[in-house]
Amino acid sequence: MKSLPSAAAIFGCALCVLAACSVGPAYQRPDIPLPEQWRDPSPTVAQSIWPQSDWWHGFGSDRLDQLIGEAQRRNDDLAVAIARVQEADAQVRIAGAALLPTVDAGATATREHAQVTGEGLRTFNLFNPELTASYELDFWGKNRATRAAARASAVASRYDQQTVALTVISSVATTYFQALELRDRIEVARENLSNGEKILHGFKLEETAGTATGLDVAQQETTVALLKAAIPPMLQQFRQTVNALAVLIGETPESVDVDMGTLSALTRPPVVEGLPSHLLARRPDVAEAEQRLIAANANITVARAALFPNIELTAGGGFESSALTSLISPANRVWSVSAGLTQPIFHGGALRGQVALSNAQYAELLSTYHKTVISAFSNVENALVAAQQTLDQQLRQQEAVDRAQRAFQFAQTQMSAGVVNILTVLNTENALFSAQDELVQVQYLHLQSLVYKSTSDCRCRY
Repeated sequence: MKSLPSAAAIFGCALCVLAACSVGPAYQRPDIPLPEQWRDPSPTVAQSIWPQSDWWHGFGSDRLDQLIGEAQRRNDDLAVAIARVQEADAQVRIAGAALLPTVDAGATATREHAQVTGEGLRTFNLFNPELTASYELDFWGKNRATRAAARASAVASRYDQQTVALTVISSVATTYFQALELRDRIEVARENLSNGEKILHGFKLEETAGTATGLDVAQQETTVALLKAAIPPMLQQFRQTVNALAVLIGETPESVDVDMGTLSALTRPPVVEGLPSHLLARRPDVAEAEQRLIAANANITVARAALFPNIELTAGGGFESSALTSLISPANRVWSVSAGLTQPIFHGGALRGQVALSNAQYAELLSTYHKTVISAFSNVENALVAAQQTLDQQLRQQEAVDRAQRAFQFAQTQMSAGVVNILTVLNTENALFSAQDELVQVQYLHLQSLVYKSTSDCRCRY
């Protein structure tokens, strides 16, 4: 009895050695040409520098740091991504189980009343505890490929979590900046409204004194009414932006507010850039796309292996006796060893169709990977040009505000001296308000571009 299990063990070991075969293609990273440098590299920044993983601290805002910290702990999209990582890890354990034997224990107890030859009707008991083990030989590499695909998907889920985290953090930053932008624009509108009301009050006094006409008063009243009408839409947009910020940090709208801070008080972190050849090692979306491609490549092996025979070894052992007292005696021991082979013959084209499907899915993900790579370079290029041009636009818009402020002051002085009429004052007043409002919007666009630049080439943490 000992020789048979030993022979089966030797036979099984030999088949396990043969199981190193694989019928699928080995994965090779797609060769995509990389640019040597950016289109418009910054002449003042070393190209070996990249944004830090905690890039938002560069804006010097304690409130922004607080909001991002809350989002990292309570954002629902990020919580979903973390749960998907846990799901993927569980799938790895499930897929890896096929590479190990399965062992089951069972026991039966039977009482029978039956005819026994030569003895007539008899009532007897039968007890049978048994331990059964089975193992599928991974002769064609199907189970190994299934586990490899699950592992690649698990790694991809981690990169996806990082992509979601970057998206959430950048959304918190840009939404917070937008709330500050609207507060600043509302403040500009209110200051201009206050100034317009002062001018209107002066015109009314001059009308009473006979030095101003009713038309002058009516024109200034129109300007004041327009300034008042511009405030409610901005207040509405401000509240909606704050509500969106509350959702990002996992809070109810009434518990979040942005009641202090201005765009001008924020620090502008420098625009930094690294070598294009290092970008692909930093972007989590690129890494995720490649891991999906690796998983698809492994699935081709799984589909091809299903066309070949399936070999399974089964062994069982236990005891069988009619009496519990003598159940575990050597004389009552029973065992069995078997090997089975199953060869697919006809499945209506399902197996061949699965191979074609796996190949098509790989081709799809290959195109997705290529698009993700070139999009990564495009994102950085767009971020660089946006950061540079919005900074230049902000400097020029500040100059426009300074000139409009000086022109408005000149117009007021000259109107008091009777040199110019009310129309000139109104024109310079409207130009100043438009210039100030546009400056705030440009400041927001520049900060938004800095966020975009930081997240477009932020380092993977996995």
